[in-house]
Amino acid sequence: MSVKQTSAQKRHKQSEVRRLRNKSAKSAVRTYAKKFVEAVHAKDQNTASEQLKVLVKELDTAAGKGILTRNAASRKKSRMTKLFNATFVKAEA
Repeated sequence: MSVKQTSAQKRHKQSEVRRLRNKSAKSAVRTYAKKFVEAVHAKDQNTASEQLKVLVKELDTAAGKGILTRNAASRKKSRMTKLFNATFVKAEA
């Protein structure tokens, strides 16, 4: 005969699964941000442009799933775009 699982045990198990999933998604966002910043500091415009595109997509995905708030994702996108423009667009003009 199996022992019944209480609702508190079930909620704890669910929260652990969600915590690990969220941790993975946040880690991925940080990794893409780091790659983007490295490309900008290396003055590699093509790579930085591609990394920015990927980073924005990841931030939007994380915000859509509720892992990051919309404002936090928007703030990070704004700062990264500002860094890109300050480095490359200003240099061309």
